[in-house]
Amino acid sequence: MARKVQVLLVDDVDGSTADETVSFGLDGAHYEIDLSTDNAAAFREALERYVSAARKAGRAGGVKAAARAATSTKPSPSADRAQNQAIRDWAKRNGLQVSERGRIPADIVAKYHAAA
Repeated sequence: MARKVQVLLVDDVDGSTADETVSFGLDGAHYEIDLSTDNAAAFREALERYVSAARKAGRAGGVKAAARAATSTKPSPSADRAQNQAIRDWAKRNGLQVSERGRIPADIVAKYHAAA
């Protein structure tokens, strides 16, 4: 026996059948609202004054942007460790104070790269 599942969208404003889900953002928050065709048109009309005066601020959906950023081409941790050790060795040979562990001060890293 086959089973058919239907999803019925209900207008979040008046409880009628919704025809679409409208996405929008305000103050850094992202929202979705299910609306009938008439309510979606009224919503867009209400925002038109503000949208026409505004400027686009990039891509919506910060989660997707964050996921993209997480897949950067950052070197592997072992490559970072090797470079950090090379910087530490160089700094010691050049009379600069640097700890054995932890973050290397930016000025020492800059001097290392300038000398390379």
